[in-house]
Amino acid sequence: MAQPHAPAPLKEGLIHEPASEHGGGFPPFESSTFVAQTLWLALSFGLLYYLMSKIALPQIAGILHDRQARLSGDLDQAARAKSEADGARDTYERALKDAQDKAKGIAQATREQLASEAETRRKSLEADLATKLAEAEGQIRSRTATAMGSVREVAADAATAIVERLTGHAPDRAAVEAAYDRTRPQTAH
Repeated sequence: MAQPHAPAPLKEGLIHEPASEHGGGFPPFESSTFVAQTLWLALSFGLLYYLMSKIALPQIAGILHDRQARLSGDLDQAARAKSEADGARDTYERALKDAQDKAKGIAQATREQLASEAETRRKSLEADLATKLAEAEGQIRSRTATAMGSVREVAADAATAIVERLTGHAPDRAAVEAAYDRTRPQTAH
């Protein structure tokens, strides 16, 4: 078996550096190109500054100005809409309060009217009841007087029958009625 070809070991102290095309170190630090690089830097910066100040920055400023104007317009429109909404809300609240006040007034008037009608009916019923009560009391007195008259006759007849049975002869009707009147308590008519 053949062994693969291994690279030869490097000798110590020997460093192989690739050859530089420019022949030196880092180009910005080269003193021979420093003036040219500074000039190109100033020209590039000036051109960039000119382009930014004359083209890019005015466009950006225009965009920012348009945006600010649009925002201001939108805020003004929102303020107007809020003002209109507040006005509409105030109008609604006034209309609602007026409607509630009107409803309370109607309810109060209806309550007063119903109370007045109820009072009138109550007085009418009381008058009717007083009339009927007076008629009933008159009928009661009349019937009581009739009943008491009947009681007087019945009592006189009973007393006459009892005395006649006990004694065998009939007492005088006037004497029996007078005795009944004396024993009966007097009532005010």
